[in-house]
Amino acid sequence: MNRLIKTTKRMLTVFLAIVAGLMIIVTGILFFLSPGKPVPFKDKNGNLLVGSISEKTFITIGGIRQGMFIKSKNQENPVLLYLHGGIPDYFLTQKYPTGLEDYFTVVWWEQRGSGLSYNANIPAATMNLDQMISDTKEVTNYLCTRFGQEKIYLMGRSGGSYIGIQAAARAPELYHAYIGVGQMSDHLKSERLAYEYILKKYRDAGNRKMVRKLEASPVTDVIPYGYLKLRDETMHSLGIGTTRDMNSIITGVFIPSLTCREYTLKEKFNLWRGKAQAGVHPLWDTIIATDLIQEVNEVKIPVYFFHGIYDYTVSYTLAKQYFEALHAPVKGFYTFENSAHSPIFEEPERVRQIFENGILNNKTSLADR
Repeated sequence: MNRLIKTTKRMLTVFLAIVAGLMIIVTGILFFLSPGKPVPFKDKNGNLLVGSISEKTFITIGGIRQGMFIKSKNQENPVLLYLHGGIPDYFLTQKYPTGLEDYFTVVWWEQRGSGLSYNANIPAATMNLDQMISDTKEVTNYLCTRFGQEKIYLMGRSGGSYIGIQAAARAPELYHAYIGVGQMSDHLKSERLAYEYILKKYRDAGNRKMVRKLEASPVTDVIPYGYLKLRDETMHSLGIGTTRDMNSIITGVFIPSLTCREYTLKEKFNLWRGKAQAGVHPLWDTIIATDLIQEVNEVKIPVYFFHGIYDYTVSYTLAKQYFEALHAPVKGFYTFENSAHSPIFEEPERVRQIFENGILNNKTSLADR
């Protein structure tokens, strides 16, 4: 018996040593992949591109330190402020380059409580819609002053579109136009439509195990936690999640976030601390309780919606209905036939055409008819 105990102890010691060694190796690799410095733009000769900007900036917004990446090949270009959804997604540009920096000074701001702007001491009471909109306006004013522009462009994607369209409606004087990517409207209904679609797909595929799990957590007038646990897995497996070709949140989002060299190791850790704390989105309960068709039915600047036809993270059908009901001086809806929830990452060339031949000139010739 004593011999068996000694053997077991030795095996456990060896196992723990292996685990510790692997953790040291992984940490070392992640540290190597995390210098935390933005990559500069260079010309064809390898020299710094004159007039370009590639920086990570921190400023005080709404009383707390908040961070952003600013990227442009020409600082004289119009400024585009990007509002992310439930998690900052700048790191996805490593795999899915948008090319937006060719014709904009793009500001990838990481909002209060998220990513570069994560702080465990942020008062929970400040994580609300009014504060998020106030932060957005404050960042906008900072950018207008810094780059000498009277107005900028505002783009919101997913949960960022919930904040973005309301900021545009409240302060139209700050913006040339608003662009909604995966635009939210009645999101409780959107989740119900997604649930019904997912359940049907798994039934048709004969996946009884997943059908049982889904049937145990139906989306009705509430969104149960059991469904939310299955949401990312099922959406990505069906090609209706972040991108059409992303079949796993681990390989498609988590690993790319760890390998992005423009974040420090601490910033990567905070990216996921913020996500864990926020859940689906920091304003999730407010989003679910809101029908934007009723709340925001007029915006006094041009409005453009980009939506992937395969998107069930935010309903394509409901976004079209919202667009039809929305009053704006100029508006255009753009269906992306090869995209799910991220047209700017999935079909960047078409996005470029729409901006260069349409939005920057207040034209909608490339919009759906």
